[in-house]
Amino acid sequence: MNRIEIAGTAAVALAALFFIFAERRRPYNPGQRLFRPGFWNDLVLYGLVQSFVLGLVIGRIIGALDAGTDWSRLHLVSDWPILWQLVFFFVVHDLYIYFFHRLQHRSRFLWRFHEAHHSVENVDWLSGVRSHSLEILVNQTVEFAPIVLLGAAPEVAVLKGMVSAVWGMFIHSNLDVRLGVLQYVVNGPEMHRWHHANDPAAYNRNFATKLALWDWLFGTAYFPPRDERNAAKYGLAGTPFPEAFPSGYFVQQALAFRPAADPPGKSAPDGSGGAT
Repeated sequence: MNRIEIAGTAAVALAALFFIFAERRRPYNPGQRLFRPGFWNDLVLYGLVQSFVLGLVIGRIIGALDAGTDWSRLHLVSDWPILWQLVFFFVVHDLYIYFFHRLQHRSRFLWRFHEAHHSVENVDWLSGVRSHSLEILVNQTVEFAPIVLLGAAPEVAVLKGMVSAVWGMFIHSNLDVRLGVLQYVVNGPEMHRWHHANDPAAYNRNFATKLALWDWLFGTAYFPPRDERNAAKYGLAGTPFPEAFPSGYFVQQALAFRPAADPPGKSAPDGSGGAT
């Protein structure tokens, strides 16, 4: 790791510590435990092991793409100021994620790889890392490949990754933050926690990750009144399992490959009343 990668990793670690402390001081859902069900599974297997392994795999994929195309040698964005490069990739990727996320909630096939992310019943700073390995493989390859192939500065990939990681903690955090009019532009816990709510009024809403303006522009925003600001329940509305969604990492990974004929139940994002 070079200096900027070390600095980026340290910034993410410090952000995690900040959210742990902030959630205790100003919780969105008072009484929610730090070590909630699935905490260690999410921290160790998703947050550390999966992230490390996929980082290596995605690096190899992007390296192979670059070697086969030589596009990075065209330096298409190299002359741009680093800030402009970062903003460009930030906005373009965020728009992609918005539409891909909507598609995940419409396609039964894609939903199977997104389902685990919605299985967390105690949404907090860490719950965002619970995402299927193939979902991360696709989304992060799409996120970082253009940065390399268009010849962006090396710092841009690190900064973009750091922003994505910290923002992911923020929007899932059990933190009582009220952004006011900014909520019409940037995304925060007030809106994104409703995306994870087991509440029919919030189904298929709030798909944005960083820029909430996509939801407002495309008619998918859900921002209830203050007296309804907290959902009664989070997680999946129902699964093929009578008790609960499986809690183990490897079971959650394998579950996405169950036969297509397997009825998706209420968790299906097909208009049958499932969670989103």
